[in-house]
Parts: sequence; C-alpha cells; structure tokens
Amino acid sequence: MSQNDQYRFEDTFMARRSLLTAKTRHQLFGIPEDPEQLTRFYTLNREDHDLIRTRRRDENRLGLAVHVALLRHPGQGWIDGSVLPRSFIAWLAEQLAVSGVDLTAYAQHRKTRSVHHQIAMSHLGLRPFQTDNMDTGSSLAREAAFATDHGLDIMTALCAGLRGQHLVLPSTDTLERLALKGRAAARRHAATSIVDALSVDQRAALQELLNNDPGLGQSRLTWLRGYPHSTSPASMHALLARIRYLRELDLPAELGHDIHPARLVKFAKEGAVAPLSLLNDFGERRRIATVAAQLMDLQINLTDAAIAMFERLTGQLFTRSSNKQDQVWAMGKARVGRLMQLFGETLDTMALAHEAGVDPFKALDGEIGWHRLLQYRDEIATFGELATGDPLELATERYAYMRKFAPAFLETFTFSAPEAGRDLQKAVTLLRDHNISGKRKLPADIPMPFPAKHWSKLIVQDGQPKRRIYETAVVATLRDRLRAGDVWVEGSQDYRRFDSYLISLASADAELKKLGLETDVDVWLADHRHVLNARLSAFESKLKRGVLDGVRLEKGRLRITPHEADTPTEALRLERTIDAIMPRIRITDLLWEVNAQTGFLNAFTDLRSGRNHEDPAVLLAAILAGASNLGLERMAYASKHISHSQLTWANMWYLRPETYSDALARLVDAHHELPFAAHWGEAGATSSDGQFFAANRGSGLINAKYGPDPGLKIYSFLSGRYGSFHSSVIGATAGEAPFVLDGLVGNPMLLNPLTHYTDTGGVSDHVFALFHLLGMKFTPRLRDFPDRKLACFGSPRQWPFLAPLMGSSIKDDVIAQHWGDAIRLAGSAKTKAIKPSAMLRKLGGYRQQNRLYLALGEIGRIERTLFMLDWLENHDLRKECQAGLNKGEARHSLAKAVFAHSQGRIYDRSDAAQQKRAMALNMVIAAIVYWNTLYMEKAADHLARQGQIPNPTLLGHTSPLG
Repeated sequence: MSQNDQYRFEDTFMARRSLLTAKTRHQLFGIPEDPEQLTRFYTLNREDHDLIRTRRRDENRLGLAVHVALLRHPGQGWIDGSVLPRSFIAWLAEQLAVSGVDLTAYAQHRKTRSVHHQIAMSHLGLRPFQTDNMDTGSSLAREAAFATDHGLDIMTALCAGLRGQHLVLPSTDTLERLALKGRAAARRHAATSIVDALSVDQRAALQELLNNDPGLGQSRLTWLRGYPHSTSPASMHALLARIRYLRELDLPAELGHDIHPARLVKFAKEGAVAPLSLLNDFGERRRIATVAAQLMDLQINLTDAAIAMFERLTGQLFTRSSNKQDQVWAMGKARVGRLMQLFGETLDTMALAHEAGVDPFKALDGEIGWHRLLQYRDEIATFGELATGDPLELATERYAYMRKFAPAFLETFTFSAPEAGRDLQKAVTLLRDHNISGKRKLPADIPMPFPAKHWSKLIVQDGQPKRRIYETAVVATLRDRLRAGDVWVEGSQDYRRFDSYLISLASADAELKKLGLETDVDVWLADHRHVLNARLSAFESKLKRGVLDGVRLEKGRLRITPHEADTPTEALRLERTIDAIMPRIRITDLLWEVNAQTGFLNAFTDLRSGRNHEDPAVLLAAILAGASNLGLERMAYASKHISHSQLTWANMWYLRPETYSDALARLVDAHHELPFAAHWGEAGATSSDGQFFAANRGSGLINAKYGPDPGLKIYSFLSGRYGSFHSSVIGATAGEAPFVLDGLVGNPMLLNPLTHYTDTGGVSDHVFALFHLLGMKFTPRLRDFPDRKLACFGSPRQWPFLAPLMGSSIKDDVIAQHWGDAIRLAGSAKTKAIKPSAMLRKLGGYRQQNRLYLALGEIGRIERTLFMLDWLENHDLRKECQAGLNKGEARHSLAKAVFAHSQGRIYDRSDAAQQKRAMALNMVIAAIVYWNTLYMEKAADHLARQGQIPNPTLLGHTSPLG
C-alpha cells in the first residue's frame, strides 16, 4: 500500500471530529526518515553526548539518546507502542559509535525507560503536560485560532506555544481536543464580538433579510447577492439600488475591528456560499455574524462593481462614437472617392485656365459646372466635420445615453482627491447640485479640471458653457482619475488612493535588496549609463563590420533573418513512436491516477472545517465539469452516483481560488520533479500567452481581431518543463502586457521564474522595468522589432552609424526624482500588496499627469534597449525564445480539445465564475501533462532498451501536450 493510500485508509476510520488528516498528523508528529531531516532534527550536541556517556551499557546509551531525540522532535517523547524507524535508530547509533544494538529488551523495561524519560526531560529543561496544564493549552489554542480555522496552522502554533512553556507535548488526541476547543472558542468570540456591536433593531433587520419578500418574489439577501454583471444603464441602477439598501441598514463602520481580519473574511466567505436553508440552520449568533460579515463584504464588492460599470459605460460613449465614425467612413468611402476626383478635376481645370490666361471661374463653370460644385457643398462639409471631429464632441452625441446612468452614479458616491483634484470635485458637485435642483443652465465661471486644454474651447461657445459637452467632459475625466487612483472612493477595495496600495520605502528597499537590486539611484544610474553606452558602441562596431548572425542594416532599417524551426526529423519520428506505444486512458481514470501519485485533491478543503471531502469522486466530477465546459447540471446527468446538489456543494465549499492554487502548486511541483521532465530544459524558463474563447453576449466583449463574436481571453503561463502553473481571465479587448507578471510574482510553487518569454502583446516598457526591479529577465518576441528605437544616455549623435535606430535620450532626472516610488511599486508587487496588473492599469489610466508612469517607462526603455542589443547579438537567444513560445502554442491546442462542450463557448457572466472555470481547465491540463510525462518516461525506457533511441537529446524535442 502506497503512503497516500495509507493516509486515505486512516482518514476513513478517523474520528469525525478530528482536526487533522492522517497525512498532517504524520507531518507534525511522525518520526522523519529522510537523511536531511534526520540530520536537522536528531544531531546530538556535546551536552547530549556528555549525558549519554553516563550510561554504561550500549542499549541504555542508545535508549537515552532516543528519549532525548524524540523530546526535541516531535516533542512527545518515546510513546508506548510506537514503531521507531530503522533509519532513525541507525542515525543515533552512528553518532554514538555503537552497532548491532537491539532495543527490544530495553523497550520492555518500563522502569528503566521511565527513569531515562525523566533524565531526558531534566536535561532539556522540560516539564510533563498534566491536568492543570489544560487551561494553558486551551488558551494557547484559542490564540492560535484567532486568525484561522486551518487545522495544521492551529496545531503548529499550539505546539510551538507549549514548547515555549517548556512542556512535553501531550498525546496527539489530547492536542486535537485542545485545538478543536480553541477553534470553537475563537469562532464564538468572533461571532459574539460582531453580534454585540449590533443593536437589537439591526439584528432583527439582518434576520428579516432571510425571509421571503413578496414584492421581490425572493428574500432580500438573495436579491442582494444576485446583482447583475452585464454592462448597461439598467445594471448600473440595480447595483446602486443595492448599495443604497445596504447603507440604510446602517451597520456600524467599526464592525469586526476587534477581531482578526482573516476571521471576518472567513465569515464573509461562508455567508457568500451558504444557501438560505443552511443559514437558517445556524445558531442565532453564528447566523447574524455570518450575514453581517457578508453584507460588509458585499457592500465593498457592490461599490467596486458599480465603479467598474461606470468605467465601462463611460468608455462606451467614446468607443461607440468612434465606431460610428469608422462605420460612416467605411460606408461613404465611394462617395469620398468621387468627391476627391471632383476636387482633382477642379484643380486641373483652374490650373489649365491659369496657364492659358483665361478666367479660371469661367473655365470652371464651362468645364465642370458651378451648380454641380454647389450641390456637393453640404456633403463635403459633413465629411470634413467627421474627419476633424474631436472625440469629446462625438461622445456628446450620446449624451442622452450617458444621462441614463451618470446622474445616479454621481449622486450615490462621494469622491475624494488630493489638492490637485479639487477642481474635479467642484465640477462633480456642480453637476450633482444641478441634477437635484433641475437647473439646466451652467454658471459662467465653471471649474475646468480637464487635461486636454482645448476642451475648454469646445465647452465655452459664445461666452456660455454648453451643458452637454461639459457634463460629458466631467464624466470622462472622473472615469480616468478613478482608474488611475488620483480620485478615490471610501469603502472601495479596487478604487482606493494609489498610495494606499504601496508598502513603505524601507520595506520595499529591503525586499528588493534580497533580489540583488542596487537600490541607490545614483549608483544604479552610473552603472547603467556605463553599461548601456558601452554596449551601444560595441553593437555599432559589429553592425558596421557585418559580423552579426542574421542581422543587417539596409537603407536605414534593421533586417533580421527569421528563425526557422529546427526540430530534427528523427525527433518527430521518435515522438510518433512514443505516442504509438503510450497507453490510452479515460480522462476520469487519468485524474484518479494523478491524484494517487500527487495527492492534489487533498488541497481542496472545506471552507468551514478545513477537512477534505469525504467523497473525492465528487470533487473530480466538479473540476471536470468546469474544465470540459460541460457544466454541473449536465455532469450530474452524465454521472450515475453523483447528484447535482453534491456537485454544487463541492463547487461552492471546496473549489475556491485559494484551494485551486494550492492543488495546482502540488501538481506542478510534482511534475517538475519527474526525471523525464528535465529533458525539456529549466523549469524557470517560463512563457505566457493569451487565448481567445468565445462567450455569450453579456459574458464577453467583441474584439474584431478574433471575429464578430464576443468573448474573453484566458492568459496562461507555462514553465520550461511544460508545467501549466497559472491562468487568469482577462477581457477580449484588454492588452496583455499588464498581466504578464501576475503569474510570476508570489506564486505558491517551488518554481523560481528566471527568464520569461512572451509575444508582442505582452510587451511594454513598464513591464521591462518591473521585470528588472524584481530580478527577472524578460525575453519577448517583438513582431515590430525594427520599428522600436534604441535609447541612450546623452546625445544619440555619439553613434552616427546607428542614427536610423536611435530614439530620444533617457530622462535620468525623471528616474532620479521618482526612484523611491518605483522601488515602492516593485516591492509592493513582490509582497503581493497589489497585483502587478492592477498597478500597471492604474498607472496607465491617467498618464498625462502621472510622473511615476513616465519614470517607470524610462527605466523600461533602458532595459528594453539592453534586451534588444542581446537579441541582435545573440542568435541562440532568438532560438530559445521561439522554442519557449512554441510550447505555449501547443498548450492552446490542448486547452481547446479539453474545453470542447457547448462549442467551447463560455456562458458565465460573473468574473468569479469565469475565473473558476479557467482554473479548472488549467488544473486538468496540468494533470494531463503530469500523466503524459510519467508514461512517456516508461515508453522511452522501453524504446531505449530496444536500442531505438540512439541519441537521448532527441527527447528534448518531444512534448507532453499531445
């Protein structure tokens, strides 16, 4: 029986109220057998040897050594009936220079063992755990459970606390009873704290939320939870109505401030997934606390959702107006052509008349006809206005649409801003007051908080501000400032002041120094000035001499010879041969086998208890329902012994982002450890790319690049050994560059990303900057490489031969001025204080006034130039990048094959549901890759024994993606 099978067997018969699984019990209290751990925990010091030498017989010396060792770790001493591993005994015997000692007789002498146990305790300064220590244990367990319900975390902290009290650890059963008691006490304390902060009326109002409301046809709580996700004015009003309702409940702002934030989050998560029937089964205190915590979390989510909706709706004012402009141009292309021909004929007629000395106007009237010209005057004016129309004017044409959502939005929220944003606050207040009072005419001295200076001329015409244009301009400016964090809303998580996301400079400096970054800006600039200018000089010399492999300068433009695929024919034949002898297996059996090897299902724990699911088949079915796009209902219909309610429960309580992440980390780490995976290179050579999936209307956006259907993109990451270690859902129209770092920073795997490959869509100078600051190497394939300019310190004229390739000089004063903020930015990304994608989108949201954005771009220009020089001088680098990106393309094919049901179309509307589906797909892909790698090794070994693999390096050209 394998160790994982043994753990599952023990879990089946473990007490229902057990806090730990068999595996975590062994992890905490088992005697390790690994040589490294034996050395770590059981190396005897000089004092130990002095004590042990006081015993005369070898078995007594070894026996006393066992007592000393086991009191140190795991801390319970030598328990009667326990089996001591041979490797453990051998390691102690080796240190004592005794051999052939059998402890069987020693173990039967209870008096000798008891005396030695007392001697060992005295030697280590320990006291036995007795009945009067139970209160101490309970108190320690309650403190340990203050922030978490996770059994392993509570038990680890409890044991550490008892060791700190110099107590021998009691039996595991006693420790579990103490931990369970402490966890229950911590839960009660947290619930009581929340409930006691509420008035009697507020408690009654929260209870009433669970009752059916005849006016809604559902309970108020169900109505609050079921807020819309589609982008429309109606959805905006639905969100704002829920926000107003929650405000009317008037829950205390300080609710939950005296309990750990993680405990409050736990209540909120439970409330979000618990059906009303389960909430009603809770005790009153737990029910009220759960609902209150959920409502606090819901208010934050609704606020963020409403502001995001405002962003999208306001953006549509400009994009739809622009699309309409493009459409008119497309429809009028033939008419514009005829008008231009007429204009050309007019010029020719007048030119000939001028040369002949004839009156041009008479010639024009006779040749073309004056009345013919006049009849096209209005059409020419229309096309002229369309061509020169300002985006603001075009957006104002949709003013009536904007009025459907903007006034209600402005009335609902209070917007905060720094001193520089006071004009925008005044403008919003002005519009809000006019909306409430019904006034239409604006005063003459209106605030003008607009970055586009010419907007004021569009707004004020004939000395009077135009309400429609002004209101559209204010709404557009507010949207940009909210995105950038220059304007913020109290009570929001995603739209806070930008500075509030960043850690302190001292903390960030310490974090980045660990990565080897030089954080003194003067030293950094001096070093990069020397390196960059020297590299440019060396590159100029090589380019002049024509010694660069596949790179030349023709007519002022770089020419780079494309890299051709170099997969040997023998490798293709070998891959087909391996595939032919690989076993065929159903996906369900594959997942079972991978779980038996890796135990990844153990990561999916119950939100409330932290326990594993009693029926792993339900978990696998729920994961597969998401990964294959079959859905829970159809999966239940296709399964013989699993119901829809079981799948729904597992999906809500077990399959959560954090458990998916933990399970994926276990799976990918196990895959990287497989010997055969080493054939594909270093795991740290990662790559990422976006893949488009069609979606239902309301679930995605239209991107003309992918056709007329709406959809979204799943941005996925692959290690150099084909480990699919991260994926996230992004909009179909979103740029990929902000998301490149999300999967690399703070991932839970043992993977240490060193070099990252991506395509042009994942590139920006700001990404180059952050990669450098975070100690990683960014190696993108730039489709527009010849169009990108090289940067330099000082004048570009220092390199005359490179003049066609050179851009503007580096603004090192901008870098120096904002270096501290750049350090804080990178440090915050490293510590996961903010996601890199959110950070970059905020910085780019209002770039006209964001000097940090400019500074980060200058750092990125330096790093991009250094990369471009590497790319041009190193043919192997170009080959490696191409090979890394090819791995991602193969993953896309597998993803499409797995995600086959419903024509691969996504119908989920909420971001959370879409993300969960992407994580399920990534999990199944990682499992397939693991299984294929496992059996490819067996197939390759079989072929090697038959002499069919003359060159083992050919295995590096194979792939576990099918």
